[in-house]
Amino acid sequence: MKVDHKQIHPNFKINGNHFNRKELYSVAYSFVKEGEEFEEKIGNFLLDWLNDDYDTIKVRTSGSTGDPKTYFIDKQKMVNSALATGKFFKVFENTTALLCLPADYIGGRMMIVRAMVLGWDLDIVEPKLNPLDKLFKTYDFCAMTPFQMDNSLGRLHLVKKLIVGGGAVSENLIGLIQGIPTKIYEAYGMTETISHIAARRLNPKAEIKEKKPFKALPNVSVSQNEKNCLVIKAPKILDQELVTNDIVEVLTYKKFFWKGRLDNVINSGGVKIYPESVEKKLQKLITYRFFISGIAHDSLGEQVVLFIEAPQSDKYLSDLKEAMDKLSTFDKYEKPKSIYLIDKFEETNSGKINRRQTLKKLMS
Repeated sequence: MKVDHKQIHPNFKINGNHFNRKELYSVAYSFVKEGEEFEEKIGNFLLDWLNDDYDTIKVRTSGSTGDPKTYFIDKQKMVNSALATGKFFKVFENTTALLCLPADYIGGRMMIVRAMVLGWDLDIVEPKLNPLDKLFKTYDFCAMTPFQMDNSLGRLHLVKKLIVGGGAVSENLIGLIQGIPTKIYEAYGMTETISHIAARRLNPKAEIKEKKPFKALPNVSVSQNEKNCLVIKAPKILDQELVTNDIVEVLTYKKFFWKGRLDNVINSGGVKIYPESVEKKLQKLITYRFFISGIAHDSLGEQVVLFIEAPQSDKYLSDLKEAMDKLSTFDKYEKPKSIYLIDKFEETNSGKINRRQTLKKLMS
């Protein structure tokens, strides 16, 4: 039986209270008029969702991989995405869930839609750095950013299943979650795909030291084009195939490894270098925020450069260069030719590093 976007599951709750469509409209209105800033965003989204004059929802991107964009997404496709998440993660009616992401981006909005469609008992907290800080009850399901997870390690046991998205999960952070009983998944997706279309388990690590591939959700299949970019086919959420800028290695029509972004690729002496791959090799050496990029070079075309958000320190630079010299995992052209310590990176509205704007500011 088709689930319509106008239906609210009879088991749906917010903060422990049942609401039908009419009652939910009143709650949304009170959030807008009397709520905190994060509740106002939830209220505005709910009012848009309950407005039957429109079958689409306006959603904006965070701008982490380019300029922020605005999309109008079909409500029914958001419902289809929610159903796929429920099936993939086995989180059906009466699931206790926590919303700790802002409701002005797709991640937070889809948590609300999943709750309404699947019949979850959804608790709402302010989307802050450590959302579990003052909570003591346990939850079946939650979605966080890597930054939130990193600041919630001591309380992650309160969540049974956690999906992490909105940024890459570092190898250091993956190492820190291995002893935690929570089932933790890295999600792959974007605003255009109505949040995640694939996920991979991050803990416990397989006994063989091989990285686990992303596995596509129900009714989603993947391939790659001649540039090795991921192509997504998902007829229930996309009108046509989506060609991404993500470089991948496709194993089957359901599984793939993510390698990096096409628009970040560095061409040094005719060799293609993926900054994200180099960054993974450096994560154990650098505790500050950092990124790899390419800058113009007379003979190589581009050369690899490392930018670190850290105080100026000759000793730190000297120690880091010495540690990099001992790193055996670097390929010939991957080792950064220069290192720059920067006081503060440029950021997107959602707090991610804006590589392009940071480079533009530095180069000017």
